[in-house]
Parts: sequence; structure tokens; C-alpha cells
Amino acid sequence: MFFCAISGEPPQEPVVSAKSGKVYERRLILKYITENGTDPITGDKLDEADLITIKASPETAAPRPPSQTSIPALLHTLQNEWDALVLETFALKQQYNSTRQELSYALYAQDAASRVVARLMRERDAAREALANVQATMGIVPSAAGEDVDMVEDGIAEEGLPASIVAQIDETHQTLSAARKKRKPPAGYSNAAEVKTFTAKHTIPSLHSSSPAGITSLAVSRTTPSQFLTGGNDKVVQLYDRDTDKVLASLKGHTKKINHVAFRERDGDSMLVISAGADKIAKIWSQDAASEEFAPKNTIRTHKGELTGLAVHPTSTIMALSSADKTYSLHDLTNFTQVFRSAPSDEAFTSLSIHPDGTLLALGTPTSTIQIYDVRTGAIAASLTPPDGTPFTVHTLAFSENGYHLLGPNSLSSVAIWDLRKQKTAHTISLGEDFKINKVLYDTSAQFLGVAGNHGARVFAHKSWEELIKLDEGGEVTDLAFGEQGKEIWGTTGREVRIWGLPA
Repeated sequence: MFFCAISGEPPQEPVVSAKSGKVYERRLILKYITENGTDPITGDKLDEADLITIKASPETAAPRPPSQTSIPALLHTLQNEWDALVLETFALKQQYNSTRQELSYALYAQDAASRVVARLMRERDAAREALANVQATMGIVPSAAGEDVDMVEDGIAEEGLPASIVAQIDETHQTLSAARKKRKPPAGYSNAAEVKTFTAKHTIPSLHSSSPAGITSLAVSRTTPSQFLTGGNDKVVQLYDRDTDKVLASLKGHTKKINHVAFRERDGDSMLVISAGADKIAKIWSQDAASEEFAPKNTIRTHKGELTGLAVHPTSTIMALSSADKTYSLHDLTNFTQVFRSAPSDEAFTSLSIHPDGTLLALGTPTSTIQIYDVRTGAIAASLTPPDGTPFTVHTLAFSENGYHLLGPNSLSSVAIWDLRKQKTAHTISLGEDFKINKVLYDTSAQFLGVAGNHGARVFAHKSWEELIKLDEGGEVTDLAFGEQGKEIWGTTGREVRIWGLPA
């Protein structure tokens, strides 16, 4: 062991003097040479060049200071090292146990995922078979058998509808489709000759704020035909009673304009008011049976884009939403949970309509195409594309009550009636080059179809395609609805709701 000739301590960086052969700590001898220029032992002249560095093996431990040369000091040092070793061993055991738990969980999750995938593949095959049967009954050519729908994308799981809801949809479909061929207009329902005589009967002004002005959506109650809903650019939903000319409820909660409103009316359940807005949310209000007041029930924040479609399913237990985020979703109206979310499509969805029998869902796109999905499986049943032309946004759609036809824009200023059995256009109605379509719809008897636009509204007879009446007194009509028994037509113009019907 070396000791510095100046400090008497083991040197950290030892050097040896070529003059005296003594060992020094480098920093100490350099200071001495700077001050005196001689060897501190012999007094001979000494320069830094006369110092030789002593190099030890890197594996050699540094010498211990004199304070640790006694037995008690060594025992204390050994105790500290043993304690550090025990603590390190304990930490390694904890890390080992944590790693084992993570591995066990990963193996379990992988096994569960394999079981889920196997179950989903079985359900997919069964759904394809059921879809093929439905398509065959409607005359729709099935899609290629090898086409798969992505199960998970961007964190969105497509797991299919719960079996209980599928059973409700199937039951409703069987009940409604069985009576379709026998479905005729109810007794007392308006005919084409009566529609031709419709005149303006009532105007309800100033339903919404003047800044920003405009009614964007309309829905008329089936159970109480005098009541109707309006949604506006002012972010408010209004429930109005025409008989009393009073606002029954002014429902707030949206932060941007309302795009769609709807009633959920079901025997034995309270009335629900539903709205979907440009703020990416849908809101549900419920009416208290005793007080008849409406209270917020649920807010749906499923989508990341503007909500472009809203429809209540014929079962009255679920509703559908479409969004500009390229997905659509289904929600249970009994417990207000999401029961289905589609995988992202290649295009945004711009409109939505549900088939009257409840098995099909039509969705518009910004590129003129209409996608039709099977509600129960989420699989594409058909894709309808107009003949080549300028692409346009399909922002409104309507199924006919008989279930065989779908009404939608065919261009910026014309509408097409699609025959779903042949997946072809049965007829096209041109509305004029300067006509801009806002809304299309069928009445509940499938006798009439209406088109609302920037030059008022028009009503045509189904099959004969005769224009029955033109309603242009109030200027642009943003939304349209047929009243009870087809005796009235309701339209929104600016901040007003106008009602046309049989002359007094």
C-alpha cells in the first residue's frame, strides 16, 4: 500500500518523484512544485515532467482510509454492506413477484381475447347467414362472403348488439313486415285530391331567438298531434302546443346549433324528447307523469364529430345517431347506455334513416353514396350510388312506409326514389337548377313524398310522381312533417312554423 510522503494518507492519484523515488498525491506535489520548485524530501530541483504516474489495475479496490483499519470500523462497514445487500434482495423479490403477476394477467387476457374472438367469429357467421336470408327476401344481392368488418379500430369495439335487443328487433321486424303487403292507408286518410286543395291555416311566429335566427329541425307528436318540437340555431329545443299556443318547455344544454329533434312515445313509458347538435352531443329529456315537467335524463358524448342524424327505432327502445366522425351508434332508451358503435367508415356520415321494419339503417355520405347497414350485425347490406355526375352531400334520407323504397337527393337539385329490391333508381324528380334541397320525407301511408328547400316545399304523389302542391308562401323551408292522417303539412320557415291543411 502506498502512502503520500506529504499527507501520510493513501493517495487517490499517486505519482512517484524521479528525484527522490517517493510517492505523492498528484494535487499536493503539484502545488508544492508551483510554490517551491523542489522535491519536498531531498530539496532537489523538481518539475512536473519529473513525476511518474503510478497506474494500478482497474479491478483493484481503492485502499481504505486509516479510520477503517480498526476492527470495530471494519465490522460497522461490513454491517452497512450487508444491510444494503438485504434491501436490494428484497427489492428484487418484489420486482420478481410483480413481473409474475403481470405475466399471469397477460396470459389470462390473451386466453380471454382468444375466446371472445372465437365467439365473435361464430356470431359473425350466423349474422351473415341471417343477413343473406333477409337480402334474399328483399331481392338484394348479398355482398362478397369474404368481406370482413374491422372489429377494433381507433379504440372503438364493434361487439354486436346484445341478444335481448336483437330479439326485440327481430320480433318487431316479423310483426311489421308480415303486415306490409296488406298495409293500406287508414280510413279517413287524405288522398291526392285533398292534398291539392291545402291552404295556409296557421302560423306560429318567433319560436326561437332572433340571434342567431332560424329553426333547423321539426318533429310532430304522434300521440298528441297538437304538440311539436323545434330545434334552432339558438341552441334551444322548444316544445310547443298548438291548441293553446303556448311553449310547454324550453330545453337548454347544447352549446351549438340543434341539428335534429325527435319524440320517443311508447305506451306505458314517459315521453322522451331527444336532440342532436353540432356540438357532438345528444341530449335526452324525460317528462314527469305527475308534474308534466321535463327534466334532463342523459347526455350522450359518444362521438368526436358533429351529429348529423337522429332516429328512434320502431321498437321505441333504441335510437340511432350518425356523426361526421365516420361512425354511427345505437343507444338503449330504457337505461341510456350505448349498445353498439360501428367501426369507422371510409367516409363521414351526413344523414340517417331507419327502415320502417327496423332491420336496415340508411346513411348518407359527402360523396353521393348511400350506405345501407343491417342494424343487428352492423354489416353493409347495400351501397347505392347515383350515376356519374358532380359529387354532392346526401344530407337527408327517408324510407317509404311500405319498406320497398328509399328517398334521397340525386343531385343538388333533384331527388331519386330508389327501389331497394333492385338497388336501382325507380324514378328521378328534377326540382329546377336553382332549387336547394333541405329535407325529403315520406308520409306514413307511402302515398306522398315531400321535399323542402330554398324555394318552399313541394308534395308529390308516389308512383304517379305528379306534383300535388307547391308551398312557397314563407320562402325557404328548412324542415317538413306530415300531420295526423295526412290532413296537414307542417313546415319551418325562418323563426316560424307554418301549417297547411284542408280549407275551412
